[in-house]
Amino acid sequence: MINGKSVSAILLIAGSSTRFNSNNNKNLEVINGIPLFLYSLKIFDQNTHIDDIVLVVKEDEFSLINLELNSIQVSKKINVIIGGATRQESVFNALRVSTSDYVVIHDGARPMIKDRYISDSLMELTNYPGTTIAVKSKDTIKISNDNDEVLDTTKRQNTWIIQTPQCFDRKILLDMHIKQNGNPDITDDCMMLEKEGYKIKLVSGDYTNIKLTTKEDLDIIKNLISYK
Repeated sequence: MINGKSVSAILLIAGSSTRFNSNNNKNLEVINGIPLFLYSLKIFDQNTHIDDIVLVVKEDEFSLINLELNSIQVSKKINVIIGGATRQESVFNALRVSTSDYVVIHDGARPMIKDRYISDSLMELTNYPGTTIAVKSKDTIKISNDNDEVLDTTKRQNTWIIQTPQCFDRKILLDMHIKQNGNPDITDDCMMLEKEGYKIKLVSGDYTNIKLTTKEDLDIIKNLISYK
């Protein structure tokens, strides 16, 4: 709990791993003998504010994930549920299962999550309905049209790269999911609230919190974990 509010962690590992160019779920990649998603799960299990964990998995990996969970020791209740065809559907399924006041949503393919990301983001929910870990862009970002022609250039000091975890008032986010259901333009849960005029707080993370997306990312993550 935090400030008298109950908190559920939602860990997403039901993705298709399309860009990873593999037949296997990238969340199950083994690094130092440990499946990737367990690095994040361990941090959530240790965080003092998290009351329970909702693990969102593929239907055909349900038994495998439970075997992995049975092989480790955790202190918090873990509810394993089946995800949807999209990330949006998977989050929605988890929101309906959770009964907590707050939820912390994280991609299982980001194993470098730090405990302070969770705590710092949750603290900001006192003033905001949603928060996200982010880092300022090191590069100049151009906005283009569909023909790859430059329309505008962003101000670097105001341009952020969004990561996870992202934290929300669960009831507000659930209402936004119902209202925005199936909107293909929405790429993260913050956008759900943004489209309805809610303000989202950006919480500074760091550049090591990368997501395993392509094969090249795997070597980077392996090196980061070895120095962790």
